[in-house]
Amino acid sequence: MLFDDTYRTLEKPAEGLFRDRGSKFLAFAFPLNAESELKNILAQLKSAHPKANHHCWAFRLGIDRSVFRVNDDGEPSGTAGRPILNTLLSKDLTNILVVVVRYFGGTLLGVPGLINAYKSATEDVLNNGKIIQKTVNDIYRIQFDYLQMNDIMKIIKEDDLTIISQDFDADYSISVSIRKTMVNKVLGKFENLTGISVSYESTV
Repeated sequence: MLFDDTYRTLEKPAEGLFRDRGSKFLAFAFPLNAESELKNILAQLKSAHPKANHHCWAFRLGIDRSVFRVNDDGEPSGTAGRPILNTLLSKDLTNILVVVVRYFGGTLLGVPGLINAYKSATEDVLNNGKIIQKTVNDIYRIQFDYLQMNDIMKIIKEDDLTIISQDFDADYSISVSIRKTMVNKVLGKFENLTGISVSYESTV
């Protein structure tokens, strides 16, 4: 299989709702770039909904979609976090967190009822959110002499590269974002120029 350099994710936070027999399931979806962001988001939701009975969640991270975690937060095992995650899987989303906040309505829903409620709340929030396709990009830093500025800018323009940062004080350097599938082609062009150095910085 060829490397897929696109992934589907959420553009900005969204909210959804599902009700069943008096219980309210408020769903919140967030774009997530690192697991370290999870704690703050959960803390904010818990302070906004202190009387809720459960704050269940699932997230999926990584361009290869390999990192995920689920939390049932006191609901019977497998009835909350897993249905949330399964919905993310079925929609092929990554770099996303969904938290479903439950207010218990007094009637037990049973295992099938809970699975359906958490799944339905997640579907609602994802339907309300805007799903976007992003490309996987590598960031490279190019250092060069002032005289090569025009050549460098020409390549950046030709291949429609995004400039992340530039420094023209101490040395001349520009950091650019290159789509993964175009890296070899673009680097080849830069390497044809003499006296410049190109270094890899990160993948986003």
